[in-house]
Amino acid sequence: MRALCWEGVNDVRVQDVPDPRILNDGDLILKVRLSTACGSDLHLLTGHIPFMQAGDVIGHEFMGEVVEVGPGVTRHAVGDRVVVASFIGCGQCYYCRNDLWSLCDNTNTNPGITQALWGADPGGIFGYSHAMGGFKGSHAEYVRVPFADHNAIPIPDGVDDLSAVFASDSAPTGWMGADLGGVRPGDVVAVWGSGAVGQMAARSAQLLGAERVVVVDRFDYRLRQAESVFGLETLNYEHVDIGAALREMTGGRGPDVCIEAVGCEAHSYGPQYAYDQVKSKLKLETDRPIAVREAIHACRKGGTVFVLGVFSGVVDKFPLGAVMNKGLTLRGAQQHGQRYIPMLLDRMASGELTTTHLATHVLPLEEGARGYRLFKDKEDDCVRAVFRP
Repeated sequence: MRALCWEGVNDVRVQDVPDPRILNDGDLILKVRLSTACGSDLHLLTGHIPFMQAGDVIGHEFMGEVVEVGPGVTRHAVGDRVVVASFIGCGQCYYCRNDLWSLCDNTNTNPGITQALWGADPGGIFGYSHAMGGFKGSHAEYVRVPFADHNAIPIPDGVDDLSAVFASDSAPTGWMGADLGGVRPGDVVAVWGSGAVGQMAARSAQLLGAERVVVVDRFDYRLRQAESVFGLETLNYEHVDIGAALREMTGGRGPDVCIEAVGCEAHSYGPQYAYDQVKSKLKLETDRPIAVREAIHACRKGGTVFVLGVFSGVVDKFPLGAVMNKGLTLRGAQQHGQRYIPMLLDRMASGELTTTHLATHVLPLEEGARGYRLFKDKEDDCVRAVFRP
């Protein structure tokens, strides 16, 4: 089959790879109908996540049609249309039974790497390095889905393919930030990042009753999209001081909930950004946390900061004093998709949650390298490149 493979830093190619096959009773084989690039994939392209091997198939946000099921699969049949959660859960461990699916104890087949990095191993994820299990990714014609009864979710008839693909990762990640961030009716919420995940977090905050939702970015085309589709308020950090603007918008208090949807390669200006650039190039820190710092300083006293962006290791100049002295709640997680995807698909079917606007570039899989270039370099106002095998 054909698949988009990582071959080195900033080098992805579509090439022939072996077809997947059933390995365990609970597996299914999915014929991929749509798979989308994700911002966290860019950390793989830049070499920021070091545990890649040449020939690894990338991609983790996808949907498709079931073409084969193992003898232990009870909830799916050949011909079913399903969306697959990007994080793989076994359905049986303590974490899966408590709806903490991305923390599954049993699906990361290389736990030693992350145990050494973080003190514990999260679950496996499709197409996201050997530190996260080494699973083949979704930018391919076919994918093996382990523990299929838990990780593949049926798509309602009223939800089209292009809407459903974003229920795999972007929408549940965004909803989790608003939900676990504790957004309540009447809150003011600020979201750093106006890509797909940031927009989904902002829309989720609206649906949970937030009175005002503000998104922060530097790309006007993404901010215009957030304004036009969801009626969100926007701030461009190239034009305004974000902390001052948010204080002015909230009567001097700051937002009740701040959601960071940028991640470990955050961009900014000024001495802090230069400091982070130097430290990361010298390998004295692994990640650039400037958006997290800004969210912590902007958040009101007693508020919550939720980190959705992917971080891989250690950061410097972390404002722990602000977290403690302001009485903040600081949380973070990878997405617990199985917990949220069925509900989000229902909201898509009802029209409450729109996602198709995110797919600014729908391309054949053979143009995968071009799609990632458009996405990475923000060319042609690309919000997301979606691939159709």
